[in-house]
Amino acid sequence: MEENKQALRVFLVDIVNKDITPELLEDRMNELESLLTTYGGLVVLKKFQKKDQPDYHTYIGKGKLEEIMADMMRLDSNLLIIGNVLKPSQIYHINELLRPIGATVRDRVDLILKIFDKHATSMESRLQVELAAIRHMGPRIFGMGMELSKQGGNAGGGKWAMRGIGETNTEIMKRHLKYKVLKIEKELKEYEQMRKLHRESRIRKGMPTVGIVGYTNTGKSSLLNAMTKKGILAENKLFATLWTHVGKVYIMKNPETGEGKEILLNDTIGFIRDLPPKLIKSFSSTLEDSIESDLLLHVIDASDPFVDERISIVNHILDEIGAKQKRIMLFNKIDLLNKNQLTEIKKHFPDKKNIRISVKDAIGFEEIKKSIINNL
Repeated sequence: MEENKQALRVFLVDIVNKDITPELLEDRMNELESLLTTYGGLVVLKKFQKKDQPDYHTYIGKGKLEEIMADMMRLDSNLLIIGNVLKPSQIYHINELLRPIGATVRDRVDLILKIFDKHATSMESRLQVELAAIRHMGPRIFGMGMELSKQGGNAGGGKWAMRGIGETNTEIMKRHLKYKVLKIEKELKEYEQMRKLHRESRIRKGMPTVGIVGYTNTGKSSLLNAMTKKGILAENKLFATLWTHVGKVYIMKNPETGEGKEILLNDTIGFIRDLPPKLIKSFSSTLEDSIESDLLLHVIDASDPFVDERISIVNHILDEIGAKQKRIMLFNKIDLLNKNQLTEIKKHFPDKKNIRISVKDAIGFEEIKKSIINNL
C-alpha cells in the first residue's frame, strides 16, 4: 500500500517488559506519538502489551494482533506502528495478515527513517538517510523473496520453479543493494575527507571546536543560534536537525585588553532511546564532528521527568561512537522549573562543572563561555 500522508490513520502499539513503571510506559508512548506527529499522521488509538518474550512470528502474538486488526477495521486505520524494532520475518508475517484489511505495519525505526527522510535537505544527509534505510530495510529481502517465490509458483513448474524464481530475484536484489551501499559509502567518504581537511585547517589556525550534543529536542539548535547568531531552524520537533551546523563565537578572556578566543560551535543530530547501532553508524560522518571536537556541551532538558534516563542514553551513544573528550553538562529550560524543582536539580547533580541555563531567557551564557575557556 502506497502511503498517503494526508490519509494516515495510525494505530500505535508498544510492547514492554512486565516490570515497567506506569510513568516510563506513558513516556515511551508519548515519545512514539511525538515521532508520528513529527512525521505527520493521525493517531486513532494507542495500546500497549506487557510481554517479556516477543512472539517469534508476529512479535505481538497472533491473538493480540487479531484484536488490533478488529479495532483497526472499526476505526478505519490503515497503518500499524509498533514501538519496537522488529525482525524482517515478523514485519513480513504481520503485513501478510494486515493485507486483507488494506493496512501495513512499520516498526519504530521505520518511523524514524521516515522523519529523517522528511528532514534531509543537504546531499550528505540524503545519502546518510538512504544508507540507513538500506541497512534497516535490506534484510527484509527475506520477506520479498518469499513473496516472489509464491508468485513464481503460479507460473507452473511445481515447488522447484517456485523456489528457483524466488531465490533468483532475492539474490539480484541483494547484489543491487550491496552495490548501492558501496556507492553511497564512497560518496560519504568524500564528504568525510572534506570535513577532515576543514578540521586540519582549523587546527592550523588555532581555532578550537566545541560540539553540542544531547537527547533530541532539548534545545541544542536554539543554543547554537543564541550564542552564534547563526539563524538556523530550531523547531519543537524530534530530529529537526539531521546534519552538522557550525557557527563562530568570540569568547573574551580579558575584557580590559580585549583579548579573546574565536571558538567554533557545532550542533548535530539529537539522540533518542533504542537507536540501533547500524542506524548510528549510517550517520557516522555527521557525528564525526562531535567525536573530533575539543570539548562537548551536553544539553539536557532540566524539566524532563526522565532526565536521568536521557543522560544515560546520550552518554551510552557517545561512548559507542568513541567520543572520549571532556563533557560539560548544561541543564537547559530552568525557566520551566519552580524553586523546589531547581533546588532538586542542584542537589541531584551537584558537580560544580554543571551549568544551569535557559536558552529562552538567555540565562547562563557567560558561565558557558567561562567554562569553555577553562576546559580548553
